Amino acid sequence: MYKLDIKPSFEKPYKKLTQGNEQLKKNVRKVFKLLEIDPKYPSLHSHKVETPDFGERWSSRVTGDIRLIWDFDEDNNLIILVLDIGGHSGSGKVYK
Repeated sequence: MYKLDIKPSFEKPYKKLTQGNEQLKKNVRKVFKLLEIDPKYPSLHSHKVETPDFGERWSSRVTGDIRLIWDFDEDNNLIILVLDIGGHSGSGKVYK
């Protein structure tokens, strides 16, 4: 099992995206549970991406357009740092 470490950089975009959207909150909780079990679980479509704010990190699918940006802790690979959430495309995209 992996442990999630939710970083402050995640909080603001999460609140903005999920405000009034209970289904999206539910989807994010599901992704969190899957990440804790296996960060490369097939339905997450986890892969490396280049982000403007965090450099090369991992991206996992939350919905058709929403992605979660995360990485493994440098000191403990059983800890996942949850860094950001946002769109796959458009003005709110979280990676290049």
